[in-house]
Amino acid sequence: MLLQIFKSKIHCVKITQSELNYVGSITIDEELMEAANLYEGERVQIVNNNNGERIETYVIRGERGTGTICLNGAAARRAQVGDVVIIISYALMTHDEAKAHKPTIIFPNENNRLN
Repeated sequence: MLLQIFKSKIHCVKITQSELNYVGSITIDEELMEAANLYEGERVQIVNNNNGERIETYVIRGERGTGTICLNGAAARRAQVGDVVIIISYALMTHDEAKAHKPTIIFPNENNRLN
């Protein structure tokens, strides 16, 4: 049996951009992606601290060092620029893998940058 286990989290970043007329996804600064162990195309859950919305989409690599967190397509309707969100990913693991797993959690500053 495989368990779905919390893998990665970018805790409390601000939405910097919203692009409704886009195919979909969330664009994340490449530096934040790497620090959080997220991959382009990976499924993520986005939790909006401002309005309680929870959505799922996939990651697109954003320009390194920009602090970009951009909701694209239909997801753009679920948050405003400036909203604070948490971005979470999960992974399928065996029981033994899950017992040994340590999730990656990053805490960017108020400008979506690593300290």
